[in-house]
Amino acid sequence: MRTCPEHYIDYMHDYLDGDITREHEQELKKHMQSCVSCQQHMHELSDTVAFVKSATHITAPPQFEANVMRRLPKRKNAIGIQKWLRRHPIIVAAAVFFLLMGATLMASYPNDDQFSVTTQANLVVDGQTVIVPKGEVVKGDVVVKNGNLIIEGEVDGNVTVINGSYMASTAVVSGQVEEINEAFDWLWYRMKKMANDVIALFE
Repeated sequence: MRTCPEHYIDYMHDYLDGDITREHEQELKKHMQSCVSCQQHMHELSDTVAFVKSATHITAPPQFEANVMRRLPKRKNAIGIQKWLRRHPIIVAAAVFFLLMGATLMASYPNDDQFSVTTQANLVVDGQTVIVPKGEVVKGDVVVKNGNLIIEGEVDGNVTVINGSYMASTAVVSGQVEEINEAFDWLWYRMKKMANDVIALFE
Protein backbone atom coordinates (compact mmCIF):
# COMPACT_ATOMS: atom_id res chain seq x y z
CA MET A 1 0.00 0.00 0.00
CA ARG A 2 2.93 2.34 0.62
CA THR A 3 3.72 2.22 -3.09
CA CYS A 4 0.10 2.92 -4.08
CA PRO A 5 -1.07 6.47 -4.82
CA GLU A 6 -2.34 8.19 -1.69
CA HIS A 7 -5.68 9.10 -3.27
CA TYR A 8 -6.78 5.47 -2.85
CA ILE A 9 -6.68 6.01 0.92
CA ASP A 10 -8.94 9.06 0.48
CA TYR A 11 -11.28 6.95 -1.64
CA MET A 12 -11.44 4.34 1.14
CA HIS A 13 -12.44 6.97 3.70
CA ASP A 14 -15.00 8.43 1.30
CA TYR A 15 -16.40 4.93 0.69
CA LEU A 16 -16.79 4.22 4.41
CA ASP A 17 -18.40 7.65 4.93
CA GLY A 18 -20.81 7.05 2.06
CA ASP A 19 -19.51 10.13 0.20
CA ILE A 20 -17.65 8.43 -2.63
CA THR A 21 -18.63 9.11 -6.22
CA ARG A 22 -19.56 6.20 -8.49
CA GLU A 23 -16.47 6.83 -10.63
CA HIS A 24 -14.09 6.79 -7.66
CA GLU A 25 -15.81 3.72 -6.21
CA GLN A 26 -15.31 1.78 -9.42
CA GLU A 27 -11.67 2.89 -9.60
CA LEU A 28 -11.09 1.83 -5.97
CA LYS A 29 -12.69 -1.59 -6.47
CA LYS A 30 -10.68 -2.20 -9.63
CA HIS A 31 -7.45 -1.29 -7.82
CA MET A 32 -8.25 -3.47 -4.80
CA GLN A 33 -8.82 -6.52 -6.97
CA SER A 34 -5.08 -6.63 -7.62
CA CYS A 35 -3.71 -5.00 -4.45
CA VAL A 36 -3.69 -7.24 -1.39
CA SER A 37 -2.22 -4.51 0.84
CA CYS A 38 -5.07 -2.12 0.09
CA GLN A 39 -7.59 -4.91 0.64
CA GLN A 40 -6.08 -5.54 4.08
CA HIS A 41 -6.09 -1.83 4.92
CA MET A 42 -9.74 -1.54 3.88
CA HIS A 43 -10.66 -4.50 6.07
CA GLU A 44 -8.89 -2.87 9.03
CA LEU A 45 -10.72 0.41 8.45
CA SER A 46 -14.04 -1.45 8.19
CA ASP A 47 -13.33 -3.31 11.45
CA THR A 48 -12.55 -0.04 13.20
CA VAL A 49 -15.74 1.65 11.95
CA ALA A 50 -17.89 -1.31 13.02
CA PHE A 51 -16.26 -1.44 16.45
CA VAL A 52 -16.71 2.28 17.05
CA LYS A 53 -20.37 2.14 16.00
CA SER A 54 -21.05 -0.82 18.27
CA ALA A 55 -19.42 0.92 21.24
CA THR A 56 -21.09 4.33 20.95
CA HIS A 57 -23.45 3.70 23.87
CA ILE A 58 -20.95 1.99 26.17
CA THR A 59 -19.90 4.03 29.20
CA ALA A 60 -16.82 3.44 31.30
CA PRO A 61 -17.33 2.37 34.92
CA PRO A 62 -16.67 4.84 37.77
CA GLN A 63 -13.01 5.54 38.49
CA PHE A 64 -12.00 3.84 35.22
CA GLU A 65 -9.71 6.67 34.11
CA ALA A 66 -8.03 6.91 37.53
CA ASN A 67 -7.45 3.14 37.63
CA VAL A 68 -5.98 3.12 34.13
CA MET A 69 -3.64 6.02 34.88
CA ARG A 70 -2.49 4.33 38.08
CA ARG A 71 -1.66 1.12 36.22
CA LEU A 72 0.34 2.79 33.45
CA PRO A 73 4.04 1.94 33.62
CA LYS A 74 6.31 4.66 34.97
CA ARG A 75 8.93 4.02 32.32
CA LYS A 76 9.10 2.23 29.01
CA ASN A 77 10.57 -1.24 29.29
CA ALA A 78 11.46 -3.75 26.63
CA ILE A 79 8.97 -6.58 26.99
CA GLY A 80 8.49 -9.85 25.15
CA ILE A 81 5.44 -10.67 23.07
CA GLN A 82 4.01 -13.01 25.70
CA LYS A 83 4.30 -10.42 28.43
CA TRP A 84 2.73 -7.80 26.17
CA LEU A 85 -0.19 -10.10 25.42
CA ARG A 86 -0.77 -10.69 29.12
CA ARG A 87 -0.73 -6.94 29.80
CA HIS A 88 -3.21 -6.14 27.01
CA PRO A 89 -5.96 -8.76 27.23
CA ILE A 90 -8.64 -6.39 25.89
CA ILE A 91 -6.67 -5.71 22.70
CA VAL A 92 -6.04 -9.42 22.23
CA ALA A 93 -9.72 -10.22 22.82
CA ALA A 94 -10.79 -7.52 20.34
CA ALA A 95 -8.34 -8.83 17.72
CA VAL A 96 -9.59 -12.40 18.14
CA PHE A 97 -13.20 -11.17 17.98
CA PHE A 98 -12.62 -9.31 14.71
CA LEU A 99 -10.75 -12.29 13.26
CA LEU A 100 -13.58 -14.68 14.08
CA MET A 101 -16.24 -12.20 12.98
CA GLY A 102 -14.50 -11.65 9.64
CA ALA A 103 -14.14 -15.40 9.07
CA THR A 104 -17.80 -15.95 9.95
CA LEU A 105 -19.00 -13.18 7.64
CA MET A 106 -16.84 -14.40 4.76
CA ALA A 107 -18.15 -17.95 5.30
CA SER A 108 -21.68 -16.59 4.94
CA TYR A 109 -20.86 -14.97 1.59
CA PRO A 110 -23.55 -16.18 -0.83
CA ASN A 111 -21.79 -18.57 -3.22
CA ASP A 112 -24.87 -20.42 -4.41
CA ASP A 113 -27.04 -19.61 -7.41
CA GLN A 114 -30.41 -19.83 -5.68
CA PHE A 115 -32.72 -16.93 -6.46
CA SER A 116 -34.59 -15.31 -3.58
CA VAL A 117 -36.48 -12.09 -2.85
CA THR A 118 -38.05 -10.60 0.26
CA THR A 119 -41.78 -11.05 0.54
CA GLN A 120 -43.32 -7.68 -0.17
CA ALA A 121 -46.68 -6.68 -1.57
CA ASN A 122 -46.85 -5.20 -5.07
CA LEU A 123 -43.71 -7.00 -6.30
CA VAL A 124 -43.90 -8.86 -9.61
CA VAL A 125 -41.50 -11.80 -10.06
CA ASP A 126 -40.74 -12.88 -13.63
CA GLY A 127 -38.19 -15.69 -13.59
CA GLN A 128 -35.16 -14.18 -11.85
CA THR A 129 -36.30 -10.61 -12.39
CA VAL A 130 -38.18 -8.67 -9.73
CA ILE A 131 -40.24 -5.70 -10.89
CA VAL A 132 -41.81 -2.84 -8.97
CA PRO A 133 -44.58 -1.90 -11.42
CA LYS A 134 -45.23 1.67 -12.43
CA GLY A 135 -47.70 3.38 -10.11
CA GLU A 136 -47.10 0.87 -7.27
CA VAL A 137 -45.51 1.71 -3.89
CA VAL A 138 -43.65 -1.03 -1.98
CA LYS A 139 -43.55 -0.39 1.75
CA GLY A 140 -40.41 -1.79 3.42
CA ASP A 141 -36.95 -3.01 2.40
CA VAL A 142 -36.45 -5.04 -0.78
CA VAL A 143 -33.60 -7.59 -0.95
CA VAL A 144 -33.00 -9.56 -4.18
CA LYS A 145 -30.42 -12.35 -4.27
CA ASN A 146 -29.06 -13.83 -7.52
CA GLY A 147 -31.53 -11.87 -9.63
CA ASN A 148 -32.28 -8.50 -11.19
CA LEU A 149 -34.41 -5.68 -9.84
CA ILE A 150 -36.30 -3.22 -12.03
CA ILE A 151 -38.00 -0.33 -10.25
CA GLU A 152 -40.59 1.58 -12.25
CA GLY A 153 -42.72 2.58 -9.25
CA GLU A 154 -41.60 3.54 -5.75
CA VAL A 155 -39.90 1.80 -2.82
CA ASP A 156 -40.43 3.21 0.65
CA GLY A 157 -37.35 1.60 2.22
CA ASN A 158 -33.87 0.31 1.41
CA VAL A 159 -32.96 -1.68 -1.72
CA THR A 160 -30.25 -4.37 -1.71
CA VAL A 161 -29.30 -6.48 -4.74
CA ILE A 162 -26.87 -9.37 -4.08
CA ASN A 163 -25.15 -10.93 -7.11
CA GLY A 164 -27.48 -9.23 -9.56
CA SER A 165 -28.23 -5.89 -11.17
CA TYR A 166 -30.35 -2.89 -10.26
CA MET A 167 -32.20 -0.86 -12.86
CA ALA A 168 -34.50 2.09 -12.40
CA SER A 169 -36.13 4.55 -14.77
CA THR A 170 -38.20 7.10 -12.87
CA ALA A 171 -37.79 5.21 -9.63
CA VAL A 172 -38.10 6.81 -6.22
CA VAL A 173 -36.33 4.97 -3.41
CA SER A 174 -36.62 6.58 0.01
CA GLY A 175 -33.75 4.58 1.54
CA GLN A 176 -30.31 3.45 0.46
CA VAL A 177 -29.55 1.41 -2.67
CA GLU A 178 -26.76 -1.19 -2.49
CA GLU A 179 -25.46 -3.55 -5.17
CA ILE A 180 -23.38 -6.36 -3.68
CA ASN A 181 -21.50 -8.29 -6.34
CA GLU A 182 -18.18 -9.06 -4.63
CA ALA A 183 -16.98 -10.49 -1.33
CA PHE A 184 -15.70 -7.03 -0.36
CA ASP A 185 -19.15 -5.49 -0.74
CA TRP A 186 -20.77 -8.42 1.08
CA LEU A 187 -18.40 -8.10 4.05
CA TRP A 188 -19.03 -4.36 4.35
CA TYR A 189 -22.82 -4.87 4.03
CA ARG A 190 -22.85 -7.51 6.79
CA MET A 191 -20.64 -5.43 9.09
CA LYS A 192 -22.89 -2.37 8.71
CA LYS A 193 -25.98 -4.49 9.36
CA MET A 194 -24.37 -6.05 12.45
CA ALA A 195 -23.31 -2.63 13.80
CA ASN A 196 -26.81 -1.24 13.24
CA ASP A 197 -28.34 -4.25 15.02
CA VAL A 198 -26.00 -3.78 18.00
CA ILE A 199 -26.77 -0.05 18.19
CA ALA A 200 -30.50 -0.78 18.00
CA LEU A 201 -30.19 -3.02 21.08
CA PHE A 202 -28.94 -0.10 23.17
CA GLU A 203 -31.57 2.37 21.97
